Amino acid sequence: MDDKPLALDLLTDYVAQVPALQLAGRSESPVEALNWVGERRVELIFLDIQMPQLTGLQFLQALDRRAQVVLTTAYADYALHGFEHDVVDYLLKPISFERFYQAVQKAHRRLRPVAAEAPRPYLFVKTEHRMQRVDLAEVRYLEGLQNYVVIHTATEKIIARQTLNSLEVSLPASTFVRVHKSYIVSLAHIHTVERSRILIQVAGSDARVIPVGDAYRSAFYGRL
Repeated sequence: MDDKPLALDLLTDYVAQVPALQLAGRSESPVEALNWVGERRVELIFLDIQMPQLTGLQFLQALDRRAQVVLTTAYADYALHGFEHDVVDYLLKPISFERFYQAVQKAHRRLRPVAAEAPRPYLFVKTEHRMQRVDLAEVRYLEGLQNYVVIHTATEKIIARQTLNSLEVSLPASTFVRVHKSYIVSLAHIHTVERSRILIQVAGSDARVIPVGDAYRSAFYGRL
């Protein structure tokens, strides 16, 4: 929901890129949308704050809170008010796909809580033109390169248009460990450890040498 058509077009495009989402509707009118949402089963709303007729915060007060809400705005001043309404996330415009997807993941955890002892064996990452599934058991290590990450698996290299920090929070801590500002490795695929170097065997090539950064050394050796 946004009174700016271009903002609606951007969010509509983002929704189409996430297989777990199905677009229920879009509106430039908060009054129209309030009536529409009340008549249908909607789980997640992306809501602009500054709109005519009703502001986003007024919309929140009138909303039957069966739906989770992510606020979208160009103004950071409203953040505290938003979280007082228990919103899922607060996205500042211009909204990147990475931040949009992080908000979707937060909403999904609220709507579909999973047991901590049973992490998903896969994740979806943003590649050039799509969301690609990555089976975690196949991942040997992840290499951060500025604003994208190369995921090295048993058979291929996947280039994810995300940062290493954003992917790290999605990986199960029981299996993956950060060993360097630019590397996360799978504990299951470490071949040998020698001083400040890790050798990981990648199918079809020699073992890859991964450096262990000084800031990560103690935590890493504590996991072996």
